[in-house]
Amino acid sequence: MANLYSHAESNIRKTWVYLAIFLLFIIGLGWVVSYIANAPAILWIAAIVSILMSIGSYWYSDKIVLGMTGAKPIEKRDNPELYRIVENLCITAGLPVPRIYILQDPQPNAFATGRDPQHAVVAVTTGLLSRLERTELEGVIAHELSHIGNRDILISTIVVVLTGVVVLAVDFFFRLSFRGGFRSRNDRGSGQTQVVIMLLGLVFLILAPILAQLMQFAISRKREFLADASGALLTRYPEGLARALEKISADPNQLRRASDATAHLYIASPFRGKEKTSWIHKLFMTHPPVEERVSVLRGMNI
Repeated sequence: MANLYSHAESNIRKTWVYLAIFLLFIIGLGWVVSYIANAPAILWIAAIVSILMSIGSYWYSDKIVLGMTGAKPIEKRDNPELYRIVENLCITAGLPVPRIYILQDPQPNAFATGRDPQHAVVAVTTGLLSRLERTELEGVIAHELSHIGNRDILISTIVVVLTGVVVLAVDFFFRLSFRGGFRSRNDRGSGQTQVVIMLLGLVFLILAPILAQLMQFAISRKREFLADASGALLTRYPEGLARALEKISADPNQLRRASDATAHLYIASPFRGKEKTSWIHKLFMTHPPVEERVSVLRGMNI
């Protein structure tokens, strides 16, 4: 039977496999754009702009996220028990104590952000603090600290860069097409062949952003499984996190400042009333189904 370590190792391997496939996908996209547009510089420009934008978001990601969510910092005197939980788990994990923020919201939820363990933030809602028992709260905090300890922010940045390259390349492609940027290819082969190549290129580039987004969601879901496993290792009590996830998912309150841009950061989806079970919906989910996460947690041997 698979244990905690095999689950964690498996998710790490799968994450890097996804990244490798994603990289090959973008190389293929770059070849298509370069061939059809006869302008190799398009991909280079898109890559440079995307990297610069991603570097900016990397350095200021915590400030951007905290501003979007409305989270406010607290001191140890404001909630000594929460601080003790975070400090004790950080000692176990070998991590510096992150800054702690509170969201005034009835929905139980939490997220972590920051570019590295030295600049990390853990934020929890007031709903989480009021609804969860101590062992359940420890499970949630351990999950968020695991995101920090597992360097998930690095993987997220890589994915943002690669997705940005795809989106920008497609944008440049269509701008060029409307301005007649493909005329230089008319001297290659027959007109019929050129039409076929153009159509195939258009289909590929229309689907590229969708496929890139699906890949990003897939990697995000793998990271959640890994953080669950790592968090259970920290507390040595997977049942605490399992029960917390059940309570969080069962709560009917809508997160007041929920947005698609920040939804993937939370321990569970902040949206309510949109839960579906169709396969197409699962493709676009930022989190694995809670039932699957709970099942994995309760099947672990620690």
